[in-house]
Amino acid sequence: MPPDSPSPADIEALIQRCLRGDQLAWDAIVKQYWRKVFNVAYKFVGKHDEAEDLAQDIFLKIFKSLDTFDRRANFQTWLISISRNLCIDHYRSVRKERETIDRDVDASELAPASRDPGPVQVLEQRDRVELLRQAMSALPDTLRTAVLMRDIQELSYQEIADKLRLPEGTVKSRINRGRNELARQIRKLRGEEYSPTGTMPHRTGAY
Repeated sequence: MPPDSPSPADIEALIQRCLRGDQLAWDAIVKQYWRKVFNVAYKFVGKHDEAEDLAQDIFLKIFKSLDTFDRRANFQTWLISISRNLCIDHYRSVRKERETIDRDVDASELAPASRDPGPVQVLEQRDRVELLRQAMSALPDTLRTAVLMRDIQELSYQEIADKLRLPEGTVKSRINRGRNELARQIRKLRGEEYSPTGTMPHRTGAY
């Protein structure tokens, strides 16, 4: 065991403090194991920002599950096992979300319905659909999932929070940032990335 690794007794003390609501104890656990959890997440998503997002979600779920930890087990082994399982769940949910994009996104989402659209209107609608698909694919998985569930599948904030097992406030934040990033990607695809003053647009960070 590396010299800087906490002993089982140290971990037990931190867990007990966490269960009593000691934020400093939880901060100590996160600091100790952040890199290990982040590395597990990064192997699944391959992007730094998305791995940070996923690692934050993992630690939130670990915190909620602390009272279920069997003290006879190794804490790090337990933590990594939870991390991998949650990453697998995330991968499956993202895969399902990607499969719904082609099925759920169509011209009716992007343009007013017309009883008898002309050929130019049909082409314009197809272009808009393709533009949206490209812009959606450029979003981080966490933001794209939130926007898709809210704006395409029309789920409520609470329904999305329940499905993603996240606080409703986090869901609203991701949807807002996802919409802003989607608009930015559309402008980029249309060649409107730079403002008239030549300043770079603000990049939306991951949650």
